Amino acid sequence: MNRPKRMLVENVGWAAEIAASDPDFFETLAQGQSPTVLWLGCSDSRVPAETITHSKPGDLFVHRNIANLFSPDDDNTMSVLEYAVSVLKVDDVIVCGHYGCGGVRASLLPLSDALPHVNRRIAPLCALAREHSGELDAIGALDSRIDRLAELSVLQQVRALRDTPIVRDAERPPRVHGWIFGLRDGRIKVLSSGDPADADTGGEPATPSIVAAGIVKPAKPAEPVPAPSAVQRVIESSRN
Repeated sequence: MNRPKRMLVENVGWAAEIAASDPDFFETLAQGQSPTVLWLGCSDSRVPAETITHSKPGDLFVHRNIANLFSPDDDNTMSVLEYAVSVLKVDDVIVCGHYGCGGVRASLLPLSDALPHVNRRIAPLCALAREHSGELDAIGALDSRIDRLAELSVLQQVRALRDTPIVRDAERPPRVHGWIFGLRDGRIKVLSSGDPADADTGGEPATPSIVAAGIVKPAKPAEPVPAPSAVQRVIESSRN
């Protein structure tokens, strides 16, 4: 079974399991969306917003692009921000980068002629790297330079978002946060809280107060693995 076919089979199982545990879930979902968080993240397949924050469909309004970059000149990103703030009236905007980012890596290496669109996309990252060349050059390992530039980029996006008229002039401006995800441990660090006065913190793991505020959901304690359901058995048999 190829990957797309397997995805369709998995979808049947997922929908059945959700409906069994919460019969009204999909009917409620169909009534409309009211997310309280806009998530601006990276397109990297290893950083799915809903999974790493333990969120459900309808919890997050999500926009992802290479290297989680924000530009006021990009109608794609600006339309998402405009709708989130002006129509959905989200409480929080979260820029979430990640360590080991390929887009950030590309900005520190010679650009590839085979990727002109990517090159244009990461041009602001290349400029940011030049701006902080003294700090970055003092870091020995390339991977460490990549991770530091990823942090600096998140902070730059936070400042740019806070400075947009859409956010700044909103009747109730959303809080703008800067986070970064660790691929090696699955943890999120807070680089900038929603308070503009706390724009450039050194980066701390998500704290209990953030969990309590509902921005991050607490991880569920480990539970015994149940016996496979009938749906799961159908999925497994389809895989073989």
